[in-house]
Amino acid sequence: MAKTSPSEFVNQVQTEAKKIVWPTGRETIMTAIMVVIMTSLLGIFFFGIDTFFGAIVQWLLSLASGR
Repeated sequence: MAKTSPSEFVNQVQTEAKKIVWPTGRETIMTAIMVVIMTSLLGIFFFGIDTFFGAIVQWLLSLASGR
């Protein structure tokens, strides 16, 4: 592998940094809104699943204890 000098390395980094395409403010806001919506939906879904299985476990435990 060829060695690069520090100045050549800095030049390469600057060249690559110029290729970066940053999202617009609107794109950032839309992405943030989608993340909030999806995490909320997943939170509600897993809460429902947890509640459902918790009720099943409680029912099975009540059957096992003879109540």
